[in-house]
Amino acid sequence: MGFSRKRGVAAAALACVLALAACAGDSPAASADDFDPGTTSGPAWSMPASALLAPFSADATSADAPVIDASHASEGYVAASATSDARLKLQVVCGEMSYNYDLPSDGSPIVVPLNMGDGAYRVRVMQNTSGNNYVEVYAVDADVTLESEFAPYLRPNLFCDYDDSSASVAKARDLAADAANEGDVMRDICTWVASNIAYDYDKAAELSGTSGYVPSPDETLASGTGICFDYASLSAAMLRSLGIPCKVVTGYVSPDGIYHAWNLVYIDGSWTSVEFSVRAGEWSRVDLTFAAAGAGDTVGDGTSYTDRYVY
Repeated sequence: MGFSRKRGVAAAALACVLALAACAGDSPAASADDFDPGTTSGPAWSMPASALLAPFSADATSADAPVIDASHASEGYVAASATSDARLKLQVVCGEMSYNYDLPSDGSPIVVPLNMGDGAYRVRVMQNTSGNNYVEVYAVDADVTLESEFAPYLRPNLFCDYDDSSASVAKARDLAADAANEGDVMRDICTWVASNIAYDYDKAAELSGTSGYVPSPDETLASGTGICFDYASLSAAMLRSLGIPCKVVTGYVSPDGIYHAWNLVYIDGSWTSVEFSVRAGEWSRVDLTFAAAGAGDTVGDGTSYTDRYVY
């Protein structure tokens, strides 16, 4: 089969790296003084003892056989590993929708979200035969009932990778140490990222026209630079590790149809400032790439965004 012909959502291309030089505009990087702290609200918040993680249980019948771990499906994710001399994909199907991910051929496991809600899923290890054609070599079916709609967005995955020893988790806990509510957590994390991570135009140019880029929150933190996917991944890692549901979203931004990445967050409380509007009890859009570039008039304005893929 050719993945380009598959109905539904196909995540293999991840075209977020295309035309990224335009994502941040021409404004200079923002500083902490550029941001209005705004007002926050919500019930009392306390630091979680540790981050929720996504362990991989590799119960293989053969050392060379593909492994799909669906034992944590209710927690919002599946994991897989396989070895092959050919390229591999992991395909996650639910109803008419599907997501396709690059699966390392060296046996390294990946974790991916069950982001299509409750339902009957089929998780397939696909092996390349020629061109864009793949065949199924192993599959697992799972009837999924999520613990909550937030489950896929509270743990690490391929595009938002971290654990308790990650520098990004440690930084998040430091930034939120004095937070009184979830609005404070949002303010502390988002303003720090927007004022300390600079847009990397060289990286954007290098990746332009390529596919398959996988961001690393800790690498972005260490370098202090990144592209839109890096901003979204780092922010999600920090917020998820503190117990705040956060989606990594890729799609298009008007008026120029730029392919871009941003976050959707859900908090018990609110944070309202000049640049951001995060409301209680709903998914709120946060675009830290534009915030870092000082493009405040586009931040938090969901009318100019078209969601395509969600992780």
